[in-house]
Order: sequence, then structure tokens, then C-alpha cells
Amino acid sequence: MDSQNDKFVKLISAEGMEFFMEKSVAISGSETMKAMLEGGFSESENNVVRFPEIQGPILEKVVEYLYYKDKYKKSKGQIPEFAIEPEIALELLVASNYLNC
Repeated sequence: MDSQNDKFVKLISAEGMEFFMEKSVAISGSETMKAMLEGGFSESENNVVRFPEIQGPILEKVVEYLYYKDKYKKSKGQIPEFAIEPEIALELLVASNYLNC
């Protein structure tokens, strides 16, 4: 894989939805993905992480949150609220607990 492709990771949800994100954001935002992408797992070889227990809309919100977290990690001012729809809050909590983000 060339170095350009090494900058991104593909996340695949339970139903096969694909999300691409910067590998550095995934690693810095999630301890679980860091272990997968930096360890001796197949994910570190092919930059593809499958989440058979996480539905697409939830994984999409996780990706949004990881970029939000990265954007404001060095902020010294007030950080805007990260909006979470009440109907996905429980599933999002379970996913974030699994991903440790």
C-alpha cells in the first residue's frame, strides 16, 4: 500500500456502510482503534476495520465525534456542544464505550 493510502483508514459498519477517515484521527481518538491499527492485527496491514456490532448511522456519528474531538483537543476557549440525537444516545454510548473514545 502506498503512503497516501496509509493516511486513511476504512471503517465498515454492521451492514457494510463504509466510512473513510484519517488514520491519525482514528488512532488519537480511540484506544481500541489505536490497538487495532498499531498492533500486529490484520487491520494494521490493510487499514480496514470492521465493526460487525455497530450500525452505520452510529458509526457515522462516531466518526463525526472523532473529528470534533481532534478539532478541539488543543482549544483553550469554550468548546461548542456536540449534538447527539436522543434516539441514538444509548447505541452511541455502547459504541463509544467499546471504542474507548
